[in-house]
Amino acid sequence: MVPVLIIIGAIILLLIFYVIGVYNGLVNLRNMVKDQWAQIEVLLKRRADLIPNIVETVKGYASHEKETLENVISARNKAVSANTLESEMQANGELTKALGRLFALAEAYPDLKANTNFMQLQDELKNTEDKIAYARQFYNDAVLKYKNKLEMFPSNIIANMFGFKPEPFFEANEVDKEVPQVKF
Repeated sequence: MVPVLIIIGAIILLLIFYVIGVYNGLVNLRNMVKDQWAQIEVLLKRRADLIPNIVETVKGYASHEKETLENVISARNKAVSANTLESEMQANGELTKALGRLFALAEAYPDLKANTNFMQLQDELKNTEDKIAYARQFYNDAVLKYKNKLEMFPSNIIANMFGFKPEPFFEANEVDKEVPQVKF
């Protein structure tokens, strides 16, 4: 009888250690997703800070292109004031599109293209956009690992027991896929 109790105790102990290990793995992955989103937010803040400088530079050369400039500022303000993950993703997609129109507009003004300040700001923004793209990729990779752990057996049972919820992927919406149109 004693060996059977020892075996049952050992099995229960192994199950407890397994649950603890899976739980800690889920917490680790969830925190990785949050960390990757925080990295994106840092870059989005940098982009939002650069935009007013670019708009002011463009205003001096293309003051009659008021609608394009207002759209960029409006999109920036929506992105900065978004308060949920999904709304922030959508607002930043709209901002990306508005910036594309702004830079397409800049192509029509040779003096603006030659302006050192504008070129420097454009390069900084381009570098920031590249970093945002990489950060989105890392975020989506972290979300994928987390979702896989949430959905795969037997970790899905433990995830459901402790209330772990999936996180959304950062996906390109239809606005991001459109080519900017600039008409003169």
